[in-house]
Order: sequence, then structure tokens, then C-alpha cells
Amino acid sequence: MGGNGCVWSSDEIVIKSPNDKRLYRVIELENRLCALLVHDPEIYADDSSKTLENSTEEDEETFDDQDEDDEYEDEEEDDENDTEKEVKGKGIFSQTKKAAAAMCVGMGSFCDPVEAQGLAHFLEHMLFMGSTEFPDENEYDSYLSKHGGSSNAYTETEHTCYHFEIKREFLKGALMRFSQFFISPLMKVEAMEREVLAVDSEFNQALQNDACRLQQLQCHTSQLGHAFNKFFWGNKKSLIDAMEKGINLREQIMKLYMNYYQGGLMKLVVIGGEPLDTLQSWVVELFANVRKGPQIKPQFTVEGTIWKACKLFRLEAVKDVHILDLTWTLPCLHQEYLKKSEDYLAHLLGHEGRGSLHSFLKGRGWATSISAGVGDEGMHRSSIAYIFVMSIHLTDSGLEKIFDIIGFVYQYIKLLRQVSPQKWIFKELQDIGNMEFRFAEEQPQDDYAAELAGNLLIYPSEHVIYGDYMYEVWDEDMIKHLLGFFMPENMRIDVVSKSFAKSQDFHYEPWFGSRYTEEDISPSLMELWRNPPEIDVSLQLPSQNGFIPTDFSIRANDISNDLVTVTSPTCIIDEPLIRFWYKLDNTFKLPRANTYFRINLKGGYDNVKNCILTELFIHLLKDELNEIIYQASVAKLETSVSIFSDKLELKVYGFNDKLPVLLSKILAIAKSFLPSDDRFKVIKEDVVRTLKNTNMKPLSHSSYLRLQVLCQSFYDVDEKLSILHGLSLADLMAFIPELRSQLYIEGLCHGNLSQEEAIHISNIFKSIFSVQPLPIEMRHQECVICLPSGANLVRNVSVKNKCETNSVIELYFQIEQEKGMELTRLKALIDLFDEILEEPFFNQLRTKEQLGYVVECSPRVTYRVLGFCFCIQSSKYNPIYLQERIDNFISGLDELLEGLDDESFENYRSGLMAKLLEKDPSLTYESNRFWNQITDKRYMFDQSQKEAEDLKSIKKNDVISWYKTYLQQWSPKCRRLAVRVWGCNTNIKESEKHSKSALVIKDLTAFKLSSEFYQSLC
Repeated sequence: MGGNGCVWSSDEIVIKSPNDKRLYRVIELENRLCALLVHDPEIYADDSSKTLENSTEEDEETFDDQDEDDEYEDEEEDDENDTEKEVKGKGIFSQTKKAAAAMCVGMGSFCDPVEAQGLAHFLEHMLFMGSTEFPDENEYDSYLSKHGGSSNAYTETEHTCYHFEIKREFLKGALMRFSQFFISPLMKVEAMEREVLAVDSEFNQALQNDACRLQQLQCHTSQLGHAFNKFFWGNKKSLIDAMEKGINLREQIMKLYMNYYQGGLMKLVVIGGEPLDTLQSWVVELFANVRKGPQIKPQFTVEGTIWKACKLFRLEAVKDVHILDLTWTLPCLHQEYLKKSEDYLAHLLGHEGRGSLHSFLKGRGWATSISAGVGDEGMHRSSIAYIFVMSIHLTDSGLEKIFDIIGFVYQYIKLLRQVSPQKWIFKELQDIGNMEFRFAEEQPQDDYAAELAGNLLIYPSEHVIYGDYMYEVWDEDMIKHLLGFFMPENMRIDVVSKSFAKSQDFHYEPWFGSRYTEEDISPSLMELWRNPPEIDVSLQLPSQNGFIPTDFSIRANDISNDLVTVTSPTCIIDEPLIRFWYKLDNTFKLPRANTYFRINLKGGYDNVKNCILTELFIHLLKDELNEIIYQASVAKLETSVSIFSDKLELKVYGFNDKLPVLLSKILAIAKSFLPSDDRFKVIKEDVVRTLKNTNMKPLSHSSYLRLQVLCQSFYDVDEKLSILHGLSLADLMAFIPELRSQLYIEGLCHGNLSQEEAIHISNIFKSIFSVQPLPIEMRHQECVICLPSGANLVRNVSVKNKCETNSVIELYFQIEQEKGMELTRLKALIDLFDEILEEPFFNQLRTKEQLGYVVECSPRVTYRVLGFCFCIQSSKYNPIYLQERIDNFISGLDELLEGLDDESFENYRSGLMAKLLEKDPSLTYESNRFWNQITDKRYMFDQSQKEAEDLKSIKKNDVISWYKTYLQQWSPKCRRLAVRVWGCNTNIKESEKHSKSALVIKDLTAFKLSSEFYQSLC
């Protein structure tokens, strides 16, 4: 079917879950651009009085008015002190959802010219800098910001993705601005000169990141001329150097754009509440002028291997870690996605159950974790090759045994060859994949749009959703074929460790400056690994998984209307030992449930020694539980165990069928478990390493330092480390019985469980933990400092990592403690102020002044004390200069707020209202929102709806008055704390010259002893 500006379209081709109510249409425009249109009926589900045509007309009017007026993240550090909330909550009764769109272009960093590396990434940045139709550099971001939206983009090796979300009725206006990225970007020279600095700041953020350093080492040591042998990030040096060598950067970037930004390489996804015909008409109208081009992806000629064979690379780590990465190169498997043979092997090599490599190496005290498989990032899953990585986190003793460990890896690989591929294992993976597809949880709209756009580049249209889940074809020969690549001649070895031999034979990777050595592997070791003489009897295939669910019935279909219509959790048990909240899900109707618990442990946070002993106990408990919870997690029943002050937080969530069984097993172990000496040594070493690595990132460090000032009970990481070194197993064994002797449990049961099942779960707790309840006065409650009237405080600290060039300024304003009926109105004022400020703050200090890559402001809620934060991270400027620029911006806010016209103010207000009343995308989002209310002991489950109601009466003058009261320094209610983290290229002594008007906190203990604190609310 075609017509209406399309050469082809189909409403039937996309295979979707039977529970997916959205409609999908695939179209191809005359310029060869492929678009997936998604009609989401829930976007306008609450608003039958408003016609879709009117919303489009309103949007066009907004557009006309406007027209006339004219990146590698590694895993985040765990932060046990992350007690703050900055996410604006969701409403309960509203059914609104946002609209979204994404564009994936089939070109990425592999296309960088050798003489201008990082150019594809730079091009991604430049498309945001204005177009012929919308020449203002911040027009796109400003439009999204005014209408409750946001955007992002990233550059991969073979594609670049741009995506946004926005308040539903402004989708077309956003698409008008978005489409011009791909039709007529300006690429102004003056904007390029500034945006090079943004690319450089982004690179400097990753400079001390071990994962990024390893990836670049792998690029640097790949064969010359290979597509991997480049610097994908780009920075000031790679781009400015190109210009200094006589290369016209604008010409190069336009050449890249003209060569690849054409219809045949573009995959567009638009998600809206309008009918598919309307969405199609918009796409045809707005994207028809994209240049026509063939659907032929860039080809990369490869000769030979990626890396030299028989090599071991040792990379000096920034953090205190020992990581062994084994990398095998497989052929490209894009066309084999129905078989997922590489996932079958990843499942076995990365397994953590009994008989697994993980269990074996952990038992010897050599490893703490293992992961295996082909990563999602472009380097690992490209048209050139698939890169299979086995990453093993080692103990100190494991670091001394890397060759033995590799030997056992090859023993397990030999086992896989001997027993031949097992169809029952594939069938388990197939059942889990189909179960996940059938009962998939929704994600935020822009994430979903970006995922679908990326999938259109990989899968045929019919499998754009199903492709990730399907294990359609059992191919024993393909698995055997892939096993043939797991040979030592095809293996690269990388060891990342702080323990780096002080050898004189080290090299420097040129972009990150990382030190590394390169060693040859002896032929005798290669021969031993090629054909191990024996297989240790402990190494076995996993047993059948008893946690795979079989009951998918929906409880809400069988229960009376009274329970079904309840919109908030209700307290079904309130006893001295346990308080239990329950809500049956009738919104998502999936066979999933989330059960969350916080268990106060007696004396767990009374002093620093108890604090660290409690942490040791929780880490050892997680270690003991690992085999059980791993097996359940394979079946998509997840477990999280963590610690918050004296509270053990246990979350068991996922498919509900086997959830009570898993919870019973976990609690039985938690009650009786006592650690062994060998595991105590390993886990103590791991906790020491974690504490040493805390605050290595300047942004994490600044938040930590702010909380250290604000919170009355805050045990310093160095103090904890000092105590930990002296602790023995005997200390812990003496402590555990007392810790478990009195408890208080508060929990939430939410999802596909009846009230009887929820009560049964509470009874599991009561039967297993038959202990005395912990009275309220013995439970830890945190108090937050009440900064004195007119406070202007400063805290100066140097970066923990002496090679870290990034500095941070975090300027915190304390507002008020939550109280009474004014809570939601004050929260609405803070959130609206943030909504108005976010884009101008970013535009001025990041886009125009290029102070650094991280430029942000946000509300903070610290144990129910409201605040507002401005934060900048910069590798170029010191914290004092950054604070001066923030202060300058704040002092100019009077003019900005006064100059806000009524229409713009209303747009910001309605945009925030849309965020507050946005429908939770999944059960997990809704559970987390309820849980935040419970852990904060606020229990205001309709807080967002109340805030949205208060927002209706807030006028521009109210925001101006709020700003003058709390942020202008002449006001007695302006109470500030500036946390300055000084990078290694700055001089902290400069702080002494600029602190005359501020009180510098030098002795934190004395400062706290002389301070007043708010009464604890949670």
C-alpha cells in the first residue's frame, strides 16, 4: 500500500505483544526514509472533549507565533548516602502520557576521517545549533523546555540517534524543529568554535573512567587501518589540530553530513496520540525534504584480525580494581538474530549457579563477579564483527592467578564442546524471551522511540519489537561453529588494575594518557589452553530453572470492584513488628508484582563501628544469597539487597508466580546465616576496595560533601575505612545476634497479588522473624541541619584522584522543611522555578560560555528538607570562577523572570502540570513512587495531583517573590552552602583570597556541634 506521499506502507507487518494496545504503521517516503508511526491510545485517553484536530491547529498557531518572533558511561557508583529526591513525581488519577520521536541515522564514528577523529560525534552536537527555518541556537531546546519536554542524542560506531519527548499537544511543533536537523542545519563557524569545547568537556568527563580508558586502549592497539583504530570521542586536540593542519572543519563536517544524512540511511519513529493517518501526514509534510538517498549502509573493508594474537595488555587503573577481560572476535551475527547462539553461550559462561565458572572461582577466593556476552555498544556488535567479552572482577589473590583462571575458563569451554549444545537450555531461554515479550513493561516514551529507531537499522520491520526477545531457531551447528572461535589464538587478554608493575617497558595511550604494558603469551600456555588435559569435576552445566513462572493469570480480573478501583496503597497490617501496605494492580494488568521492604536492625547505625559491621553483614548476606537470586533473576524475578543507615532494604520484584517461594528462601537464610572465615576475608577486601573508590568522581564527591554538612549522622568514608581494617570475623559474629534480636519491618506489596497473597507474604516475615519488635525510639531517624538566617557557607576540598582535572561547584540553597498544607504549594513553586530556569541556565553557561559539560540545576529533597541546587563541572575553570558565573546568572534572574510574557509563563506551568500528571509508564515506576512516599514517611500518595492543583493558582509574581525570598543574598531567608571540589590543575589556596563574605567550614565536627537541626520527619 502506498499513496499520500509514501511509496509503501503497512499497518499489519509489525509483530507486537497481545497486550500492546498501540497501533503501528511502517511507511517509506519517496526519499527512501523509513518511518515507524505509533498511535498510543493512552496519550489522549483522559481527554475525550478535546479533538485531535484542535490540538494540531493549536500547535500550528504556536509554531507560527514562534516563527514570526524570529554520549561511555560506566556503571554509577553505589551511594549509600543518596537520600535525596529530585524527580518530579507522577499523578495517580491522570492518564496522560507524553508524545515522543527518535531518528537513527545509519552512520557513526566508523565514518570519521582519519585526519579529523571524533567528527561524527561533533556533527551530532552541531545539529542542535540552529537551522535555516529556526536559526536560534537554543530554539529546539527552548521549545521542548517550555512544553514539558526534553531531548538527548548519542553517537555510536555505526549509527547516531536523536530523540525527544514532549507534552502531547505540541508534538507537531517539536517535529517541525526536529526535522530541520536533517534538512538544513546551519553549522555556523562561530557555533562550531564553541561546540568543540563542549565535545572536549564531554571527553574530559570520561578521562578518568577505567571502562573508557580500556575501550580506547583496545582501539589504539587494534591493527593500523582497521575501523576500530580511531579515537571516536573526539576532543579539542583532535578537532582543532585538524584545523591547524589546514583542514577546513566545516567543509569536512558538511561532507560527512551530505554523504550520509540522506533518506535511505534514516529510521524515524514517531509516537503520538493522533490517528496514524494524522501522524503520517505530518511525517510526509515535514520530512519529505530530507535528501533522497539509497538504503545502502556504509561498508568497512577489513583484512586480517582486529588485534595481534597471543597478547596480554596490562592497563593501569584509576580506581582500586582488578579486572580480567577475555575477548574473542566472532563473525557479524546481525543476520542470525533468530538463533541467538551467542546468547546461549553467554548464558552458560556468565552463569552464577552451582557448577558454574563463577561459583568455582568464587569458591577459590579468586573472583567476586563474572559477566559474559556480546555487549550492546556499537564496537561489540558491529557489521565488522561481534566482540564476545568475559569480564571477571578479581580479588587480590585472583590477580596473582590470572593464567590459572584462564585455564579454568578453557576447561569450561572444553566441557561445552564435549557435552554438545543442549536443546532444553535453549528452550528455557526461548520461554523466558517469549514471556518477557508477551508481558513487557512499558518504558518512557522517548526511550522506547530511540530503541525502536535503533532496531529498524538491525531488524526487518516485522521484528522491530520482537527481534530482541525471539529465540526462534534452534541451531546446534551454529553454536558449535561459534565455539570454534573460543580459541586462545583468537583471544585478547586485558588486565585492568591499580597494582601495576613499575616496569620501564610501559607505553602511553595517546588520547587518555593511560599507562599500559604489552606481553607475549608463552606457547606452552597457549597449548595448555587450546586443549586442557582435564576438566575439574566441579564444573558443570546449570540445573533446570525452577523459578520460571507458569501461572500468568491476572488477579484484577477475578476480584471485586471495591479493591480494583482503589488508587493508592492501603495499610492492611499495622503491628509493633510490621506495617504492610498493599495495592492490587488494575492499570497494567501484567503477571508482575513488586514487593519492597525496609527492615530496621537493632543498633545498626548507632556508631561508626556498628555502621561498618552492619554493612559487612549485608554484603556477606548478598554473597550467600547469590546462587539463589541469580537463578531467579534469569527467570526475570529480581532481588535487590542494600543498606540505608540501620535499615536493610530488600526488594523482590518481577513475575509474581514464584515470588513468595523466593522470598521465603531469602528470609530463611537472612535469619540463620553466619559467615565463614574465607568469605569474610574476601568480602572485607571488597568493602575496603569500595570505600577506597568512593568519591573518585568529582560530581559524586560534591554531593557526598554536601550531605556530610547537612546530615547530623554521617559517617565519613575514611573513618569507616580506618575502623574496618581492625575488624575481625569474631567481631562480626558477636555483633550479628544483637543486630537480629529486634526488628521493625515496613513493606509494600504492589501488583498482581491478591490481598490474601499479600497477607501470606507478611506472615512469612512473622513466622521466620519471631523476634521482639524494635520500638520507634530505637530506630535511626536522620536530622538535617537548619542553616542559620542569611547563612553563606563554603566548603573547599581537593579532588580525591590526584590526576582528576575536573572541578565542581555545587551551590545549594536551603529552602524550608516540609510542613503542613503548604508543602505541595512550596514544592510546586520550586518545581516551576526549575522548569523556567533549566534551559536558560544551560544555554547561558554551557552553550554560550562553555564552562563545562555538566551544567544543571534542580530541586533537592534531603530527608524532607527542600532545597535548590546549581551545579557545574569543568576541566577548564576553577570553582571560584564557576561560582561567580552562577552568582551572576542568579542576579540576572530578576530581569529574566520579569520579562517572561504571560504565554511563556503559562507554557512552563502547563508543561510542569503535564509532567506531574503524566501516567506512570510501568508498574515499576508506580511502585517506586509509592515506595518513596513510604520511606519518606509522608504517605501522601496523591502528592503530585495535589501539587498540580496548587500549580493552577500560582502566578508569575509568586515565582518572583519565591526567588527574591530564598535566592537573593540580601534576604534573611537566603541560606547558601557552596561546595567546591578543586581539580588537580587548580590551586585550592586561591579560595583563601575569595572567602571574605562567606564562612568557610574548616572544622566540620565543631561546626555541626554549634548548629541547630530540624526535627526528624523520616
